[in-house]
Amino acid sequence: LHTALSDLEVVSEEEQGHLWHIRYPLSDNSGHLVVATTRPETMLGDTAVAVHPEDERYRDLIGSQVRLPLVERMIPIISDDYVDPAFGTGCLKITPGHDFNDYEVGQRHDLPVISILTPDAAIDLEESEYHGLDRYDARKQVVSDLEERGLIEKIENHTLMVPRGDRSGAVVEPYLTDQWYVRTKPLAEPAIEAVKDGRIRFVPDNWSRTYYEWMNNIEDWCISRQIWWGHRIPAWYDDDSNIFVALDESSALKKATSFHGRKVSLYQDEDVLDTWFSSALWPFSTLGWPEDTAAMKAFYPTNVLVTGFDIIFFWVARMIMFGLKFTGSVPFHDVYVHGLVRDADGQKMSKSKGNVLDPLDLIDGITLPALIEKRISGLMQPHMAKRITDDTRRQFPEGIPSYGTDALRFTFASLATQGRDIRFDLGRIEGYRNFCNKLWNATRFVLINTEPLETNPGVTGQLGPAEHWIISRLQQVAGDVSHSVSLYRFDQVAQTLHSFVWDEFCSWYLEIAKIELGDDDLSTDRKLGVRQTLVQILDASLRLLHPIMPFITDALWRRIARRVGTAGPTIMTQPYPIKQTELIDQGSIDSLQWIQSVVSAVRNIRGEMNIDPRRSLPALLRGGDSTDAEHSLTFNRLIVELARLDSLDYVTEDSQIPECATALIGSLTVLVPMGAVIDREAELERLSREIGKLNEDLARTHGKLSNQNFVDKAPVEIVAKERERLESTRSAIAQLEAQQSRVEQLSS
Repeated sequence: LHTALSDLEVVSEEEQGHLWHIRYPLSDNSGHLVVATTRPETMLGDTAVAVHPEDERYRDLIGSQVRLPLVERMIPIISDDYVDPAFGTGCLKITPGHDFNDYEVGQRHDLPVISILTPDAAIDLEESEYHGLDRYDARKQVVSDLEERGLIEKIENHTLMVPRGDRSGAVVEPYLTDQWYVRTKPLAEPAIEAVKDGRIRFVPDNWSRTYYEWMNNIEDWCISRQIWWGHRIPAWYDDDSNIFVALDESSALKKATSFHGRKVSLYQDEDVLDTWFSSALWPFSTLGWPEDTAAMKAFYPTNVLVTGFDIIFFWVARMIMFGLKFTGSVPFHDVYVHGLVRDADGQKMSKSKGNVLDPLDLIDGITLPALIEKRISGLMQPHMAKRITDDTRRQFPEGIPSYGTDALRFTFASLATQGRDIRFDLGRIEGYRNFCNKLWNATRFVLINTEPLETNPGVTGQLGPAEHWIISRLQQVAGDVSHSVSLYRFDQVAQTLHSFVWDEFCSWYLEIAKIELGDDDLSTDRKLGVRQTLVQILDASLRLLHPIMPFITDALWRRIARRVGTAGPTIMTQPYPIKQTELIDQGSIDSLQWIQSVVSAVRNIRGEMNIDPRRSLPALLRGGDSTDAEHSLTFNRLIVELARLDSLDYVTEDSQIPECATALIGSLTVLVPMGAVIDREAELERLSREIGKLNEDLARTHGKLSNQNFVDKAPVEIVAKERERLESTRSAIAQLEAQQSRVEQLSS
């Protein structure tokens, strides 16, 4: 890598390695200490062997010396509480130049620091026979030489944590260099207080605890990096290595001239600032700081920062520290923390894993060969190419179809549950592409059926119960959306709007509007009310959806704008709908809920009894109260049309009725006579076949889950899916058996 890294840029994972037990001869040749290490090549830089001060095995040896094998240099035996007597032999080699903890031990005991590696991780000891060897080649040679000298006590298999760069995957090494640091504790204290006193709020609040944990344990920040891009460190050196920190070179020269009393030559530090240092300045540096500009006054501090939890410390905390330090004010008031988008298997998306989904490919589509090429090109670990290719072929055998921008945006909004990671798969976005199609179709229906509005812009039609209901629901939805936005619950916003537009406006009101507009007995004034309601609800729905789905809503709104009587070239300039409580008619809401319950009950009976949805049926209502009886008369024609019935009659409790399938709505019973619409024997045969198939599936799934070898070795998500399949199959069998029982009760 050739650069310093933050601890947060290093990923440590368990890997299998070895633990070498090496004999370090005592200086008087009276014996030896056995030292256990996972990195034998670093012994070339050892400067001590440490033992625990209370370890009785070695107490008498503290202060004496051992001869460092292969190097033949005498190093002391020291005592330090850091040593774990239970690890290995209880003797710890101390290499201050290549281990963070060893460095701290070395500082406490004033040990010399020897650096044995080059920036390329090769041995850098000119007088040594290992000079120039790669670290792993050197390891092999060191172990071989120790074995040849009889200094290897034993070699054990060992599980260890190996640190790797989070982007490159390269094993990183502690390496002693000169770096620039920022003392962070004085900056962290006011930043912690800003969250405690409420000037800054984390949403959801649990992330404030993470913030406090990091900030209360903050260490000085290494801000220099040895890479080609970034802001140069503003420090200049003279020939005597005196340092002059200044805004620019001319200012540094003035400082140097004043210091020396004469003109001198300077050269700038070649290091650059950590990217996050530059990013921490972003909230105010982009607004003209350090000048007191109009932009600073207008936009600093901002209202909300939207970010992922993985950079709360990298970026959010540092912006807060710098904002308070350089401007005296917090940079923002709310920090909305969203989850990470992971792949369908729950893995974090990264270029190195080859599982990244480019949003443009989801919007425009991409072929399988092009997707594979995109994922494997420029890999820092080329050996991963075959696995990435195989995984991509398995996940996207036909490539990725085009879903469009709005479907993708709505998908992300609907999945934006606060602070939780998102498992992204194409099934979700496909569902919301269908939602876009639903909007197109709804708009087409409205346009076809509302042409007369263009010739009657100032006339107001009469509204019926269904119109009052959908207008009332629109007001409630507008209120719910506003409340969810205030809580940053964008998932609830998307779900509320999807449910209203699809389940209520399209599935119910459009169907009712078809019936009303096709009713020759309905007055012209009432039909005008229906048409106006269609346009008004569609207009408001598009405006509610616009922030999430900007393109389709603008395109569709332009088509209906004239019929709404609205001026303006685009939906973007229209007001966002707000709740108007005075338009809510609870009586109409109750009436339509009753209609929906009755119609849904008939539809459920159709589904359970496998009756063709196109076939007309008679239906009966029994029980209930006076309101049910009144509704059955008032809305009779509407229910007959919506439920595809021949008739709907209200019967008394003592009426003689044939064998019926039933559904309960409170105290009201919905009955559908079955004798005339079901072939009893054929239906029982069909149900028996279905139950038989499901029992075979149940047996197969149960067999898998009874196999302990499968449960132990199969991926966790596969086992979970099999358990879900087992429960869903049992549920399906129970439903079919209940249906079978009902059919058996019918007269043959």
